[in-house]
Amino acid sequence: MRRLLIALSALWLTAAAPAMAERLVVVELFTSQGCSSCPPADAILGELADRDDVIALALHVDYWDYIGWKDEFASPAFTKRQRSYARVAGARSVYTPQMIVDGAEHIVGTKPMKLMEAIKAHQDRSTPVTVTMTRNGDRVRILAKSSARLPEGATIRVATFTPRATVDIKRGENAGRRLTYHNVVRNLVDVGTWDGSSDFRGSIQSPAGVPFVVLIQEGHHGPMLAADILR
Repeated sequence: MRRLLIALSALWLTAAAPAMAERLVVVELFTSQGCSSCPPADAILGELADRDDVIALALHVDYWDYIGWKDEFASPAFTKRQRSYARVAGARSVYTPQMIVDGAEHIVGTKPMKLMEAIKAHQDRSTPVTVTMTRNGDRVRILAKSSARLPEGATIRVATFTPRATVDIKRGENAGRRLTYHNVVRNLVDVGTWDGSSDFRGSIQSPAGVPFVVLIQEGHHGPMLAADILR
């Protein structure tokens, strides 16, 4: 893991984000506290979480809970999301750690070079959609615009997350380890569908200070069209 993090740090220096990124790239890590291969990927996501040009999200799946340690952050909804991505990609199975870049590119979570290449490629990808969020007290207002109609339609989702959490693992493959997780998704909710023919305006209740993300994807689990974050 030490060699992996050294390599990752070098990549961060040589592939620093531009000052004026065109769009935010979404990186979803499917992980589990019960997976011994996941801590290096969790650490990589922690590095991504510090970047202003990336929305890094950890979604903990529940299919490793049977081996002796129940992941307190895991949700069947996140497992379902990963399986939906696999189905769209034509994959026959799911695994951890897996990173999905912008809803489109599937990468083993411990491959930082491939990850950086994918992030750069998706930063350069253009879409007709933009989205912004503003907070007013306990309400978050969402405004999405599209310069063209979306023939496949789009799904708009919102998520809340915990920026940092440290857990003492007492059983399972990571027994005896104290692990830190970053941008742990706690709730992921579908707001609605949208065809881009007119502006989308929405308002969601969210306690002040709670980090908040909006994701707009082509179809249901297709490529990301736009995203925004309130930290």
